[in-house]
This record gives sequence, C-alpha cells and structure tokens, in this order.
Amino acid sequence: MHLHRSAPDPAACPATVTPRLRASWRRSERYGISAEEMRPVFTGSVDTGSLLYECGTAVLRGLQATLANEPVSMMITDPEGLVLSRICEDGTINRSLDRVHLAPGFYFAEENAGTNGLGLALADRAPSLVRAEEHFCAGLRGYTCAAAPVLDPVSGGVAGSVNLTTWSDSASELLLALAQSAAGNTTALMLARGAGRSAHPMPRGEVFRVYADRMRAPEASVLTPGWRNVFAEARSAFRNGRAVAVVGEAGTGKTALASLARRELRRERVLSVRPPAPDDVEAWLELWTPELGKDSTCVIISGVDRLPAWVISELAERLGEVRAVGGMQPYVLTAESAEAMPEELRRLVDTVVEVPALRFRPDDIQPLARHFARQQRRREVDFTASAARTLNAYDWPENVRQLRQVVREAAGRADLIDLNHLPPEVFTGPGRPLTRLEAVERDEIIRCLTEPGTTVGEAARELGVSRATIYRKMAQYRITVPGRAPRA
Repeated sequence: MHLHRSAPDPAACPATVTPRLRASWRRSERYGISAEEMRPVFTGSVDTGSLLYECGTAVLRGLQATLANEPVSMMITDPEGLVLSRICEDGTINRSLDRVHLAPGFYFAEENAGTNGLGLALADRAPSLVRAEEHFCAGLRGYTCAAAPVLDPVSGGVAGSVNLTTWSDSASELLLALAQSAAGNTTALMLARGAGRSAHPMPRGEVFRVYADRMRAPEASVLTPGWRNVFAEARSAFRNGRAVAVVGEAGTGKTALASLARRELRRERVLSVRPPAPDDVEAWLELWTPELGKDSTCVIISGVDRLPAWVISELAERLGEVRAVGGMQPYVLTAESAEAMPEELRRLVDTVVEVPALRFRPDDIQPLARHFARQQRRREVDFTASAARTLNAYDWPENVRQLRQVVREAAGRADLIDLNHLPPEVFTGPGRPLTRLEAVERDEIIRCLTEPGTTVGEAARELGVSRATIYRKMAQYRITVPGRAPRA
C-alpha cells in the first residue's frame, strides 16, 4: 500500500468531487489544517460508561463477527469526533492507524484532522464516504472511510458516529451501507436500553405554506405581557427592515411568532421550511430557495442549528445575495439558541428574539389551552378547576407543542375537560425513565385516581392494594392529583 503525499487544492477540485467534499475542504483550510502534517488533539481518557459507548461497541462487535479476516477497522466516536473505541483484528491496519492517530482518545472532527469520513458525517449530520485522495490530509489518503451519524433516540440530535475504515484500494461499495446499518442499530439499542423512553421522530424535510387562519392569535392579542413584548420586538425589527432570528426551546412557538409578526406587515405568503432528511438536502434546497427573491413571500427557515455544514455554507451564500439587495429582509431563521446558530448564518442576522419556554410563562397556559380546545371543538370548551390546576402545575418539557396535543386530545372527548380526560404524563413530576411495566402500573394508578369523585381509598380497593401501598406508589412515580396528595 502506498500513501500519496500531494496536497489537495480546494480551489481547483476535480469536477467529480461532490459539493459536500468541496465545502469540507474549504472548511479544512479555514481551520488552518496542514495537508502535510496532521496533529489531531489527544485527550487522556474517554467515557466508556456512556450509553453510546455501551451500545455502539455491542453493535460493532456483532458486525465484526460477519467481517472476519477483512481489513476493516470499526470505531465509535462522540458528537465532537472523539474516538471512543476501535475494533479490528487486523494488526497491520491497526498499526497503520496508530501512526495517523486514528485511535481512541484522539479527536478526528474536521477542525482537528481536515476532511475525513467521520468528521464529514458529524459536520453534515449525514452518511459520508471519503475515499483516498478525497481526504484533505496526505496521511489519510491510504484509506477509505465510511461513517454515519448515530442519532439520539430521545432528542433526535447527533449522539456520535460509526466509522468504518479500510485500505484505499479495497472495495468500498458496501462500506457505507454497513456504517449506516450499524449507526441505525446503535440508535435502536440505545432506545431499548434506555428503558421507558420514546423515540424522537426523525427529520422529514417539510416545506409548507402557512395560511392566515393557521396561526392567527391569541398569542398576539390576549396572552401575557411577556409574550406580547417578544411579539412587539419581532414586529419592530421587521418594520425596520432587519433580518431576524427567533430562538428558543423546541415547541415554544418560534415559527408561530415569526409568522404572526410578519403577517402584521401584510406579506401575502409565509413559507415555512424545516430541516430535511439527509438524502433529500439538494432537492430540498432547490424546492424553496427560488421563493427568497419574491417580495410577496417571507421564508421562515426553521432549525438552522440542525442543518448539515455544507448546506449552511450554501444557504449563507444565497441569503447573502438576497441581503445585498437591501430593503425588508424576506427571511427569518430559527434555532434553539443564539449560541447554537452557525456563525455563517449568525452574521446575516440583525436582531435575535428569544421566545421563553412555557414553564416561564405560566399565565399563558390557560389562554392557550382554551384556544386549542376551541380550535378542536369549534366552540368554547370549559375546564374543571382541578383540570386547570393540573395543567398549570405541569412543567411542559415539550412546551406549547405538548400543551396543544394534550388539550386537543382531551377536547376531542368532552366539552368539559376534567382530570380523567388528561393523559398520565401531566400528573407526574420529573424522574428516572420507567420500564414498560412500571409505566403501565403508573398509568393504571392515575386512571383510578382521576375518576370523578374517587378517593385514594376507593382507588386502592379497585387496584387490589392497601392505602399504604398506593401512597407509596404515588410517591415513587411522583404522581400528583388535585385532592389526592401522597403522604409526606
């Protein structure tokens, strides 16, 4: 095997190189990476107790059994590109990888090692194959690397990556498919071993028009001063022709705020676009970016902190061209925080508006709940005092989105919403994840306790347990039902 030493020229890439690789080379140059001397950062230890390490290593050991006698080195990395584990029985390739520091304890993100498979997979949040001369650093051009991001099954964020590395002259057609399969299996195993948790939906790349009746107030007219102040801040920025970013936790109503504020300026259309699935990125860009040049349309680009790195560069270039024209900026960006927003896009923003989480807006809960219930039933819906207190006391970790789902499901069952119409989740406080059996037990306890007029003693008799047992279970599962408080 021969290692090639000529340095790549990002300004003169061959026509066959993909836009993603071209963008990665440009980033590698920006990071100050030397093509001739690679110095990945070393850390003294790795976290071998994490769920990612445990599940990823188990999956790769299973894959190793199917690749016996093949010169393939299999690795798990964290989301920062730190190599956590490396599994390979081929001594020759192991010694070779040690010489280029592709080993546990070393960071191999793009900013540490230039364009490489695992670094590109993490930067673009998409499966990536980097062959031989496509590596930025000469020391890596003797290898072909296939990598795929491992998604956290609960948050949907990138938890790390699976990287498969072999010699550059070996067949690589199946390597990427194996990496994707291993990454998917790792996510599935993390979900299974993280007892009681539900899977986060993967990105679908939705593009849709927001019509006037879809997100019309109450937010802009009858909610608390805190919300109205945020709304007024966004509207003022729009009126002054500023480019706006709306930030806040998932589900807080960032897109709704931007849409409502823009509609005050009489834009004919508000087009909302969400992050795409990795395979759909190019088609996604071509589908909606022509709308950026139209005076009658405002484009809300949601979740820019979840976009692949090369898409961020492409998007920044297109937004920069629109911005250069001047006048009212026809786009809004959203992200979970200003710090999470990519710097290339942050430079194209004049005003950052932060939407507070619902737990910091307790006075919003009842007006929002009544609004969502009215939307569902097409008429006014009332809440019992106990149901209202329960909604107000809950922490709403998924914010307004979760409240809307809870209330709409309840309103679909009754015109007067009581405790027994609400889901078990709103009666429980934060705690450890439950097993399936524990979740079933908790839900059954809550079902009995929320029946109208039922006392704790009656609920205990229905469940066939003592009062002491049901009080103990209520404390164990952090169950709070108005009028049925657990013993201290």
